[in-house]
Amino acid sequence: LFHDLAMVAYRVWYSGRVQGVGFRYSVKQIAAEFEVSGTVQNLSDGRVELMVQGEEAECRGMLDAIQDSHLHGLIHDRDEVSIGEDLEMRGFAILR
Repeated sequence: LFHDLAMVAYRVWYSGRVQGVGFRYSVKQIAAEFEVSGTVQNLSDGRVELMVQGEEAECRGMLDAIQDSHLHGLIHDRDEVSIGEDLEMRGFAILR
């Protein structure tokens, strides 16, 4: 019995002490534990932007894992938007 599970995508912005502290590398390590694809990058305004795509439970699991990790203390604020379109991303990459 196969289920056609819908893919979801989220764009999440983290602010706080999130640049120059290995944040992107840690997010990539966390992503490896889930069946997700996406990118993480530093923004010029000091925030980090995460794009993640996969099944809902996998994406939520990864986002929760970031919040529950050692990164939690570095994050002061987090904004998340759901983006419906398929981003056609494969793998998980650190940009910039």
